[in-house]
Amino acid sequence: MLLTCAARFPHCASAHRFVRTLNETAKETTTIRRPFKAAAPTKDGPRSNRDIRVPRVQLIDAEGQNRGDVSINDALLLAEEAGLDLVEISPNAVPPVVKILDLGKLKYANQKKAAEARKNQKVIEIKEIKMRPNIDSHDYETKMKAVRRFFEEGDKVKLTLRFRGREMAHMELGMQLLNKVREEVSTIAKVEAEPKLEGRQMMMVLAPR
Repeated sequence: MLLTCAARFPHCASAHRFVRTLNETAKETTTIRRPFKAAAPTKDGPRSNRDIRVPRVQLIDAEGQNRGDVSINDALLLAEEAGLDLVEISPNAVPPVVKILDLGKLKYANQKKAAEARKNQKVIEIKEIKMRPNIDSHDYETKMKAVRRFFEEGDKVKLTLRFRGREMAHMELGMQLLNKVREEVSTIAKVEAEPKLEGRQMMMVLAPR
């Protein structure tokens, strides 16, 4: 039929070839979309029970006795009989070391330990001590007691001297005072930021040794 059509109407064969080309092009450019697959959720903590995918393990039972090298199926069976979990405690050993225990209690103990560690973790603060360049001896001793207390608590100290009016003409007094403080606490503190002048203020930061 196509030959007859082509013989009688030359443009008909061209039309057929054009349609065939379009169909082939559409097939080549069709994209097959795969269904979206979410990433598998990750578990925190050691592997346990059926997640331990090794043929043999070194087993420690619920009483702390070493049962030696056993198959993973035997270890799982013993854990089930004890009403507990099989937990991997040394994954890099050959074979991995597992223990029969209560996984819920283990997680609770680890969470409690982590919370206690965060509670005891010292947050270093910077305490500011303000002085005048011509500070009297009594005020100076009071300020220095506070400085030493901050170092004992593990905090840093920022010493700030503020100059007023004509005191700006005697900047050396401020430097002398900061050097005096530096020398007095040299055994328990070190200079973290050297003295510098910002506007009418001279500052120095000390950190505990």
